Amino acid sequence: AMALSAELWTELPTERRIFCSVLLFSWAVYLWEAFLAHRQRRVYRTTTHVPQELGQIMDSETFEKSRLYQLDKSTFSFWSGLYSEVEGTMILLCGGIPFLWKLSGQISGHAGFGPEYEIVQSLVFLLLATLFSAVTGLPWSLYNTFVIEEKHGFNQQTLGFFFKDAIKKFVVTQCILLPVTSLLLYIIKIGGDYFFIYAWLFTLVVSLVLVTIYADYIAPLFDKFIPLPEGELKQQIETMAKSIDFPLTKVYVVEGSKRSSHSNAYFYGFFKNKRIVLFDTLLEDYSALNKEPAEGEDGENEETKSKTKNKKQGCKNEEVLAVLGHELGHWKLGHTVKNIIISQMNSFLCFFLFAVLIGRKELFTAFGFYDTQPTLIGLMIIFQFIFSPYNEVLSFCLTVLSRRFEFQADAFAKELGKAKDLYSALIKLNKDNLGFPVSDWIFSMWHYSHPPLLERLQALKDAKQE
Repeated sequence: AMALSAELWTELPTERRIFCSVLLFSWAVYLWEAFLAHRQRRVYRTTTHVPQELGQIMDSETFEKSRLYQLDKSTFSFWSGLYSEVEGTMILLCGGIPFLWKLSGQISGHAGFGPEYEIVQSLVFLLLATLFSAVTGLPWSLYNTFVIEEKHGFNQQTLGFFFKDAIKKFVVTQCILLPVTSLLLYIIKIGGDYFFIYAWLFTLVVSLVLVTIYADYIAPLFDKFIPLPEGELKQQIETMAKSIDFPLTKVYVVEGSKRSSHSNAYFYGFFKNKRIVLFDTLLEDYSALNKEPAEGEDGENEETKSKTKNKKQGCKNEEVLAVLGHELGHWKLGHTVKNIIISQMNSFLCFFLFAVLIGRKELFTAFGFYDTQPTLIGLMIIFQFIFSPYNEVLSFCLTVLSRRFEFQADAFAKELGKAKDLYSALIKLNKDNLGFPVSDWIFSMWHYSHPPLLERLQALKDAKQE
């Protein structure tokens, strides 16, 4: 039977083999992910009592809340993943991509742009594809926000805020995506034999520009950023930054509590112009979730719902400094630069391989393009489908590297004398975000870009006891 199957396979035309391979690999990845998720769900279902080693860290009420939250999230992820896989398969089997390309040609033709205007047709295709994706993804996003996140006390958005936010995101994405794509396609068209070098350099410049302007010009379109007021916390942050030569210029607090009660902190900027951003939900003294709304207060509060019954405790100043010590450790140890270098090496390799493969007609015929070989479609086929096995391997390697970086950043915070405060901050953040501290080892190995809580606490414990 195996020999017969192999013989039938070799008799298939090359384009059919390519198409079948893409579909089979996509389902193989989905089934692997479903298997891992099943193992993790079993952990959520069976671990109903706080394990002995967590007795001093988590109370039984928080443990049960966390277990139910993660169980709901996992079940939702299973169904949304299944839908996504079936939708992708149906699009491929029913010729959805060539159909959308033809429709794009008709629309651009009505606007006076014939087949020779391939870039215009590509932009119409991209607009229609992203619109389709946004519309089909909307029910899942609504359910996740207003059923799961709402049920577990994280959602702070009203329906009006959600839709206004979604439309704004779509418009901003198009304003960036369409001009960048048109320039990239133009560079590929006129670049000659070495177009892949120019295309790579262009994407490098675009990514650096976006990183530079994101927090100053794009993020404020969605969230309010205010400078951290003068006071003890700001002084302590500036002192710590100075002690490790971090070129800090500004510290902001972002009103993350307008959309969610999850907490975070990050830094951005190049060279001697670094800024730190703290979510208000991270700060015990600044979080709107820890305050009763003032009498008669309206305006923005109509867009957000203050759920005082689900207050999140946030972190004390010393713990915030410990979390920042960890984040600054990523900078001091060169993790940010290393990630950029890895990303750009990968980008260059992909563009080089794209240049090698773009002339293969069978790649286009495999996906229903018999008469034309549009550059945008070539990019989609090669980057999304042909490179998918490579992308899976790369993703796993980066997850392993990320965990290593997290341990190193924790060790850096420990060297700054922040071990005790980081220990308590990690416990608080885990509690505030309802993180479940028990995980299946294969699921954890494959998915967790951050080490499990117990492993991080164990690494900090010795220094804490000292």
